[in-house]
Amino acid sequence: MLAEGLRKTFAGKPALDGFDLAVPAGTVCGLLGPNGAGKTTAVRILATLLRLDGGRAEVAGFDVAREAPKVRGQVALNGQQSTVDDVLTGRENLVMWGRLYHLSRRQAAARADELLEQFGLTDAADRRVKHYSGGMRRRLDLASSFITRPSVLFLDEPTTGLDPRNRGEVWREVKRVVAEGTTVLLTTQYLDEADQLADRIVVLDSGRVAAQGTPDELKSKLGGDRIEVVVRTSEELPVVRDVLGPGAEVDSDGFRVSAAVADRVAALTRVTSALAACGVEAEDIALRRPTLDEVFLAITGHKAGVRA
Repeated sequence: MLAEGLRKTFAGKPALDGFDLAVPAGTVCGLLGPNGAGKTTAVRILATLLRLDGGRAEVAGFDVAREAPKVRGQVALNGQQSTVDDVLTGRENLVMWGRLYHLSRRQAAARADELLEQFGLTDAADRRVKHYSGGMRRRLDLASSFITRPSVLFLDEPTTGLDPRNRGEVWREVKRVVAEGTTVLLTTQYLDEADQLADRIVVLDSGRVAAQGTPDELKSKLGGDRIEVVVRTSEELPVVRDVLGPGAEVDSDGFRVSAAVADRVAALTRVTSALAACGVEAEDIALRRPTLDEVFLAITGHKAGVRA
């Protein structure tokens, strides 16, 4: 999947302003950005649901402007809203989708059985969807996207509103279809979701790419690993700051001191020994990396899903 200089304007205001993207086949690209950054506009253009005003894009080797029907034959789009019918059973939903894709009744039934097994829904196949859990509904939604075995899958905030267990179920299915060769473009407001699923992340802000890289590369831009020490009393803070050295910072809670480190385990051993020698009994000592939330805040100036 490739996009070069994509532009799209609504009512004189640019939604995309020179957007570039490159997603290798068989990988997951996480497209992040605050509300109004242009994520959904980019997905709709790449899925041929919206005409671009400038630039060019290819999906599955086909130009989205000149070869839109060929692109549509290679892609599936799974949005925020469920497309399954509550009144029908899981099996009936998939058979219906197969018929809409012009499969014969026998082909649609066979494909429905395959997908029910692949997505772990065989036991619930003949249960009405209104009795499914949130995670089961999303898995059925994903299954319906694979009626025609798409090369590229667009996931637009696929786990919005799901609880952690159901989100985990959807994550497992996304990882499985990617392992089978599907390319995924994922938009999400959950940065832990991007961290779990994405091989590469593109941060979009005001219609342009603000940053891109692997999750680890983006986190490293904030200084890599940090060591954190939680003390019992404020009187111990000066000692801990001295032990951690130049650049040590006291968090707003007043009892946590942190500093960047380059040697992880060696730093943890050194700090623990030095605090013991000074008679400081820390409440907690830990190593951690910056989160994607911190990266996002540093890049855009506000949290995910929020426009400053």
